[in-house]
Amino acid sequence: MKKLGILAGVAGLAVSAMLLAPGARSADDAKLEQLKQQGFARVAIANEPPYTAVAADGKVSGAAPDVAREIFKRLGVNDIVASISEYGAMIPGLQAGRFDVVTAGLFMKPERCAAVVYSEPVLCDAEALLVKKGNPKGFKSYEDIAKDASATVGAPGGGTEEKLALNAGVPRDRVIVVPDGQSGLKMVQDGRIDAYSLPVLSINDLVKKANDPNLDVIAPVVGAPVYCDGAAFKKGDEALRDAYDVELAKMKKSGEFAKIIEPYGFSAKAAMSTTREKLCAAK
Repeated sequence: MKKLGILAGVAGLAVSAMLLAPGARSADDAKLEQLKQQGFARVAIANEPPYTAVAADGKVSGAAPDVAREIFKRLGVNDIVASISEYGAMIPGLQAGRFDVVTAGLFMKPERCAAVVYSEPVLCDAEALLVKKGNPKGFKSYEDIAKDASATVGAPGGGTEEKLALNAGVPRDRVIVVPDGQSGLKMVQDGRIDAYSLPVLSINDLVKKANDPNLDVIAPVVGAPVYCDGAAFKKGDEALRDAYDVELAKMKKSGEFAKIIEPYGFSAKAAMSTTREKLCAAK
């Protein structure tokens, strides 16, 4: 692009047209045309505020769907229709064609990047543990849970937290799959698990709504990485992903991206400080 930038006049206009061509082809991609005709995109979410949320009237909100809704509108797709899914079922559902995209805090990791095509980063967060007041077992890390032979930790099935706990040495029978945040919070309150793990912002949202002084949040979890998600598309839908990325980049540059995600507590700067390439290569 630097070499092309020295051209001027008619030649410069021709170069501009060439540079715009990939985006134009993406906008004319068959998948995008299908979504335009359909009038909506089917998105998978986890109902995990502030990433994703579903109100009593069925309205979908949260930082990830709000970004996706705006981008799809810019692409000519009027709305999104959400389906709640466990994290472990999201990629299989995407591959099976039950969803058009996953917008759910599905953090980028090499194995996921091999299974789907991600947009550039959208939401970044660290990990947290929800425990009883005073953190009676003294947990600071997943390794601490592994060392305590009686300790149990709850986590979403197929989610990052489940894998982090298992990789830290917590035995499978002490990693309890929990269907949703409210269930995890209740299990800690009732003493059925010693800790419940989710991203920091998700745990903080649960605690704020519960207004229970008998709970504590341990954050960030020592040794756990900071992750970023992106919109995940089925392999073969790269042109749709590319068109999505074009609009996402425009929103990041204009400040519209920050206006959408920062009221939910996320950092636009964090999402803009890394790339899909770096996240998908991280070990």
